[in-house]
Amino acid sequence: MEVRRSGDRYRGGDPGTGIETLHAFSFGRFYDPDNLRFGALLACNEERLAPGAGFAEHPHSHTEIVTWVVEGELTHRDSAGHATVVRPGDVQHLSAASGVRHEERNEGEKPLTFVQMWLAPREPGGEPSYDMVPAGAGPAPYAVPAAGATLHVRRLAAAGERAAVPDAPFAYAHVVRGRVALGGAELGPGDAARVTGARGLELTALAPSEVLVWEMTA
Repeated sequence: MEVRRSGDRYRGGDPGTGIETLHAFSFGRFYDPDNLRFGALLACNEERLAPGAGFAEHPHSHTEIVTWVVEGELTHRDSAGHATVVRPGDVQHLSAASGVRHEERNEGEKPLTFVQMWLAPREPGGEPSYDMVPAGAGPAPYAVPAAGATLHVRRLAAAGERAAVPDAPFAYAHVVRGRVALGGAELGPGDAARVTGARGLELTALAPSEVLVWEMTA
């Protein structure tokens, strides 16, 4: 298990336009040949957008993009005609496949924070697709078959509560809020653990917590 701290993430974005980003992996001008991916995961970006800020329309291809809103509202529009507002607890999935363009903005009156994760598909090409599971459907596991990955949302309501980390060739745990113990390490907001060959691991809450856990076959 390798722990990566929030303070060690690459700082990006454009603060002058209201965009602040923390990158967990090599991204854009931040290049580290030893930190290109983990399993299928290519990026885990913490994005903070001030009201009115956002990313203008831009292209993606051959990438599975999954977004989790922490607070605020994210407005999404894409070249396939989808226009949605993503709120806390919703799971958004854009499969870029052979190519799609989209824009993301904070059109609300409050600051927006979201975590966006990019995964590599097993096979390139195909037709772009879009999916959003509303919060009311519950934090059930969300499968991304194209990448051989499943997202689990672990919500621990009180200190002492436990939740399993799936046994998998690759598991990635990102702490959204709170504090947890995992494999002898204590993790706080923005911290992440990269686990290879996970077997019998558990998250233990040290405070009310929310953790995103990726289960990946390769």
